[in-house]
Amino acid sequence: MSANSHRKASPHDVPITVRDYRFGRDTTRQKGHDPVAAAWFLALSSSFPRGEAMFIAAVKHFRDDAPARLQREIRAFIQQEVNHSREHLAFNKLAREAGYDTRIVDARIAALVDEALAKPPMVQLAVTMALEHFTAIIAHRFLSEPDSLTSDGIGDPELWRWHAVEEIEHKGVAFDTWLHATRNWSDRKRYLVRCLVMLRTSKRFISNRVRDSLELMAQDGLTGWRARWQLFAYLTGKPGLLRRIFPAWLSYFRPGFHPWDHDDRALIAKYDSPFQDANLAAIPAE
Repeated sequence: MSANSHRKASPHDVPITVRDYRFGRDTTRQKGHDPVAAAWFLALSSSFPRGEAMFIAAVKHFRDDAPARLQREIRAFIQQEVNHSREHLAFNKLAREAGYDTRIVDARIAALVDEALAKPPMVQLAVTMALEHFTAIIAHRFLSEPDSLTSDGIGDPELWRWHAVEEIEHKGVAFDTWLHATRNWSDRKRYLVRCLVMLRTSKRFISNRVRDSLELMAQDGLTGWRARWQLFAYLTGKPGLLRRIFPAWLSYFRPGFHPWDHDDRALIAKYDSPFQDANLAAIPAE
């Protein structure tokens, strides 16, 4: 069997639901007692609005040619990502009001996104597919291990849980769009390109979030080898987000991989029960 000869798709019984929810509008955020956690989560949040704009552009380019169901999923994906950008812009604003200067971080992210948007649409889609895998496996960790969202400095944990459940719901959309857009490619070419793009994207994603985190940690007086060691210990020791997601990240390189090989439906159902009134169904299960 060739590298991708069995083409999978997202399950039909997982609706992509737009949860129009707002967080932290009436709060005044203070700097947390854990500057490492605060820096890491703010580095992630700072990357989301521009990054998600790129994700939207990448899948939207291929929407009109897609099958009807995938078109509906792309529309729901876009609605969810627009809301995520809105809420993380609010989160980032509160962080600035608490005293963090994100101008250098924001400028670096803007330059990286502009660089990506200058690439051909197929490259943008491959990068989006890789980053969507990252967000999905991080989301799984946030929802399956509640303690990962109790570190001081992340703001409202419900913002991150809400974002996480929607990332899991739509985690197959970019991948399914890629499978459709590359339907005339050989299995070998499709496999090699997605793996090579993931390797390059992973290196850039992690190195830039680390760089952003160190920039923010310096504003709390953590610099030099001490800052690098504390961030390394936070990401690979305890709580060890990067260490814990590594097996799921590695699964991306398996021939025949699909994001829904990791079935997270139970996590979605567990989250949804308290928030039904805020949910606007965007695409029903078929």
